[in-house]
Amino acid sequence: MAGSPWRPAGRWLKRAEAVALGPGWRHACHVLLYAPDPRRLFGCIPLRYVVLMQMRFDGRLGFPGGFVDAQDGSWENGLNRELHEELGEAAAAFRVEGSDYRSSHADSRRQVVAHFYAKRLTPEQMAAVEAGAPHAKDYGLEVLGMVRVPMYTLQDGVGGLPAFLENSFIGVAQEQLLEAIQNLGLVDPGSFLHLKIKTPTHH
Repeated sequence: MAGSPWRPAGRWLKRAEAVALGPGWRHACHVLLYAPDPRRLFGCIPLRYVVLMQMRFDGRLGFPGGFVDAQDGSWENGLNRELHEELGEAAAAFRVEGSDYRSSHADSRRQVVAHFYAKRLTPEQMAAVEAGAPHAKDYGLEVLGMVRVPMYTLQDGVGGLPAFLENSFIGVAQEQLLEAIQNLGLVDPGSFLHLKIKTPTHH
């Protein structure tokens, strides 16, 4: 994959490998937040889950989170701090832990390693996040809005998740999204039959 400011060249790492990278690397942590949604679109298409992403300041889609530093004490502490800044008070109702970790991706050109997590929320917690996000510190600045990812594919094979994936994503956010929704069982497996993108196999 060719490197660019939003599509970095790099490699997938296990957590232990990422820890061993050394002091010259910067660490960024992001999380996919999801919650079950039993409703049906038009009364017949299961929504399955609410999966959140963000419209970023640069016009690309990404996940809540950001850079962490030594003062945070751990990646998870830094990520939870970032969530409070980007999502507001509702982020205090849950905590992303080490058990929510999924992958790391190292961009050697920029010496940045992106750590990815997925956290299951209750429907009530998710509703609070979506309601409170517009009042968060970074809303309208680094974060332009919250976006739900459609966890279905319409009968035309294009509408829903396939159309959503045509958007512009920051870094490896699209690969992170596909890995998580597939391996966590958030989307109907049949939806992947319509995708032209090869789903990542790292983890």
